[in-house]
Amino acid sequence: MIPSRNGVLKIFSRYFTVESSLQPKVSRIQQLRERLEQDKKHEILTDSFGRHHTYLRISLTEKCNLRCLYCMPAEGVKLTKNDKILTTDEIMRLARLFVKNGVTKIRLTGGEPTVRKDIVDIVAQLKSIKDLESVGMTTNGLTLTRQLPALQRAGLDALNISLDSLRKDRFEKFTRRQGFNRVLASIDISVQLKYNPVKINCVMMRGFNDDELIDFVKLTKDRPIDVRFIEYMPFSGNNWDEAKMLSFEEMKSIIKKEFSDFQQLETPPNSTSKAYCVPGFVGQVGFITSMSQHFCYSCNRLRITADGNIKVCLFEGRSEISLRDAMRNGASDDDLESIIGGAVWKKKKQHAGMSNLKSMENRPMILIGG
Repeated sequence: MIPSRNGVLKIFSRYFTVESSLQPKVSRIQQLRERLEQDKKHEILTDSFGRHHTYLRISLTEKCNLRCLYCMPAEGVKLTKNDKILTTDEIMRLARLFVKNGVTKIRLTGGEPTVRKDIVDIVAQLKSIKDLESVGMTTNGLTLTRQLPALQRAGLDALNISLDSLRKDRFEKFTRRQGFNRVLASIDISVQLKYNPVKINCVMMRGFNDDELIDFVKLTKDRPIDVRFIEYMPFSGNNWDEAKMLSFEEMKSIIKKEFSDFQQLETPPNSTSKAYCVPGFVGQVGFITSMSQHFCYSCNRLRITADGNIKVCLFEGRSEISLRDAMRNGASDDDLESIIGGAVWKKKKQHAGMSNLKSMENRPMILIGG
């Protein structure tokens, strides 16, 4: 006997609903779309060794109000003309494009980023980008006491302050400028405004400031301060000398003589810094070991210079490609993605090594962005 129309509907409804019968198909289609979109993101910012790049450092300016020994040649540098520096609109276009393709973290550098007059507006605009998780800044701290409240209101998430000596006279020798007390005040206000941690970047050089290692570690005792010791690196014009390079193992050995329980912590994936602490101290100590123990295998960083070049490796000078020129010549977003993807794909497995970097063609650090 053939069931009536109502009977068929009852049988069908016993096992299915219109919603449940369609939902799996819709869900699978949606999942496929999301998968394809995710694959596209990974394709453009993934190099030939499978490293996916989620961290973008954008230099806002080549100008700086200090003249640090390791960053700028004593005779200074020839700065790019203002009309060749990326405009705010160009910065935002690139930022949105990189985030669309998988970048989740942006750090603003220089030069000194706070000398750019629209720094607060740039931070606010970056924070409006969907899927961008963090906006940070690396600064020398000279003007931070008056700027940080506005930057925090704009949404600045993370802060690194450069300080290479805790002695006023030595600070002035390092930076060829005054301003030591202003930098200390900037660290204080950063802690007061609840940045946690406040990261202090310290380039350690044998015969210059290596006798201050313990003093820097003690900064982490009572406050949420992470001191990060950076091995001295070669860049054009900084007269790099391997004899001045204090290695990670040497620094760790010196610290352990004072703090025998100095211990290693778990290091987050893709971190450039090996994390340590003195048990009971509030803050931490990190070591950026670019020279003695490179971390190229886990590198997830790309750079945009102030004049608009994409730089896929800190130590590669000849591989730069101008995104500024492409934009100003009418490149579409698809065109830019092709240029970026091509540059990233050609990124080398690792840098050339300490013995070779000194002779390689590159920019002074101030023209790269810290």
